[in-house]
Amino acid sequence: MKYALHSSSPSSPPKGAASTGIAGLDDVLGGGLPPRHLYLVEGSPGTGKTTLALQFLIEGRDKGERGLYVTLSETSEELAQVAQSHGWSLDGIRIFDLVSDEGLSEEAEQTILHPSEFELGETTREVMRLVGELKPQRVAFDSLSELRLLAQSPLRYRRQILALKRFFAQVGCTVLMLDDKTSGEGDQQLHSIAHGVVHLNQNTNTYGPDKRQLRVVKLRGVKFRSGDHDFDLDRGGLVVFPRLSAGEHGGKFDETPISTGTSAFDDMLGGGLSPGSNLLLAGPAGVGKTTTAISCAVAAMRRGEKVAYYLFDEGFSSLRQRSRALGLDIDPFIANGQLLIRSFDPAEVSPGQFAHAVREAVEKEQVRLVVVDSLNSYMQAMPGGQYLLLQMHELLSYLNSMGVVTLIILSLHGTVGEMHADIDLSYLSDAMVQYRFFEARGEVLKALSVIKSRTAQHESTIRELRLGANGIQIGKPLTDFHGILLGAAQYTGRQALLGDADSASQRS
Repeated sequence: MKYALHSSSPSSPPKGAASTGIAGLDDVLGGGLPPRHLYLVEGSPGTGKTTLALQFLIEGRDKGERGLYVTLSETSEELAQVAQSHGWSLDGIRIFDLVSDEGLSEEAEQTILHPSEFELGETTREVMRLVGELKPQRVAFDSLSELRLLAQSPLRYRRQILALKRFFAQVGCTVLMLDDKTSGEGDQQLHSIAHGVVHLNQNTNTYGPDKRQLRVVKLRGVKFRSGDHDFDLDRGGLVVFPRLSAGEHGGKFDETPISTGTSAFDDMLGGGLSPGSNLLLAGPAGVGKTTTAISCAVAAMRRGEKVAYYLFDEGFSSLRQRSRALGLDIDPFIANGQLLIRSFDPAEVSPGQFAHAVREAVEKEQVRLVVVDSLNSYMQAMPGGQYLLLQMHELLSYLNSMGVVTLIILSLHGTVGEMHADIDLSYLSDAMVQYRFFEARGEVLKALSVIKSRTAQHESTIRELRLGANGIQIGKPLTDFHGILLGAAQYTGRQALLGDADSASQRS
């Protein structure tokens, strides 16, 4: 099958936009920063402001632009250590310490009578002199907290910022001013002055590593991506994962249903799996949801398609062992690149990072079937839980618009009787398969039924499910049983079950 895919960005990049050196951030900004303007990068200490500024200057250096890092808070040695920790070199970038060792001595402190009038003016003039001498295209100023303390007056502080802004505009600099927000959340002095504002946030109220988000508060003249965007801060710098917007993507694809690899399951679904739709496999632990998903994946790969399998629960090695035991060996498909398996630790991954991984698999690797195992653990990766439905709705809408078949595994609490899930995703799913345990003839058996399907006329029957050496096996409708979905099955006839032939052969 051939698929024509396309995606669109929020707007065309501004003419001559200055790249930040961070691909995801450039995407959020609509292509980059309009040059020769002053921008505010704000966030509490540790959110990644200095790293972002260094990436901005390094990107400019690599493009032949002169860069200047003016620091009042960190020394040049500390900045060099930060760069070294990311594997970068600051060669070609001028770093200027506005506060020297002499300026911090007791003698210098005793000679300063009016910091707001003397030190602030000296600092501003020194910055202007240095910029006029070097004529850099890119400047990073770290940080405004010290400048604010020197001013001691909001009016004087605002005037100095306006003077610097006017001067930078005259010499044609693109400037990042960093602010660690130590003055409190209410300080909005620079928001009205800056051409754009980027806010970095660090969520420390979670288990595992801190989760970070980025938000563009304003950017004059550019249609940017609003809202929070997850990002990672690790060796190599910031990696931004733009918030997924399904409406910007779409494509034409063949809507002919594809086989699950099991003819009886195809019949239950009304012909098979529909491209551009998602199927929710819901049931208690151990009932066969993952095995069903693997069976569908192997069938797709045998047709020559690519599959992406995202593991949140089971380990990679145990999945391979299980598959081999069921006659669904996935090793050959891993070796030839048809099966992409990624294991995620729910405590480590952010929703944006996961969505980014899925997008890369679909758009770069041409994956046609995606398995999420399981939704329960994916929910644990969310910052809170209130945005799970919105995040999942956007992701499923995106996958549907790209013609991908999505299998979502949802574990229900309990084994028999009434069961419940951590969250109700049934209304977002295009089709839903319900799994149940039931008891018959002294055995714990499994049953499945298709509860809903928006894309086909599905069966309303309940069938027996068996897991064996040949994958999954689905029997005839269980017409002689009542109460299976309630977890209290009653046998009212003599219907043969899938295991009866095996039992008879053992007795003989």
